[in-house]
Amino acid sequence: MGRIQPSLAVNLFVGMLSYDENLFQSVERRLEEEFGPVDLTSDVIPFNFTDHYEKEMGRNIRRKFISFERLIEPGRIAPIKVFTNRMEEDFSKMHFPVSRPINLDPGYIGGGKLVLASTKDNAHRIFLGEGIYAEVTSRYISGRFEPLPWTYPDYRTKEYLEFFSRLRELYLDKLKKQAVGT
Repeated sequence: MGRIQPSLAVNLFVGMLSYDENLFQSVERRLEEEFGPVDLTSDVIPFNFTDHYEKEMGRNIRRKFISFERLIEPGRIAPIKVFTNRMEEDFSKMHFPVSRPINLDPGYIGGGKLVLASTKDNAHRIFLGEGIYAEVTSRYISGRFEPLPWTYPDYRTKEYLEFFSRLRELYLDKLKKQAVGT
């Protein structure tokens, strides 16, 4: 019989998509109120991989990632996704020229994987509860993140992979500091 052990804490991040880069600041402030200080941000990256979001979000969509200083238990990702969906709904009720001004994609980095939360089921996703699924989007092997067959095209790009590699290094430093009690 295997011995049940607690999971290691993981590093929460949120990917933000919007037609309006100015929204990133107000969304980031709201996320910080909920999850604590941001400790790493990506550059703003053009999102030109699909026109899937164009009807709801407009053209010239941009992506920005933020990560949070405090580590979380991996089981919290489902309620976090529920929270970010509510945030999206709140922003959609404001007066913007598009029906979906912001898209929020929470996930986490562990030592060996990048996990995304989703409301959509698929063969490679595991149901977590509250209508939320999780997928391993990339695995860390041989010193780099390696996409999987279902990894979204944008999550395969150099910009994204560099950000997630930096985030993984930061995460491992946090684990070391926790282990020595600093």
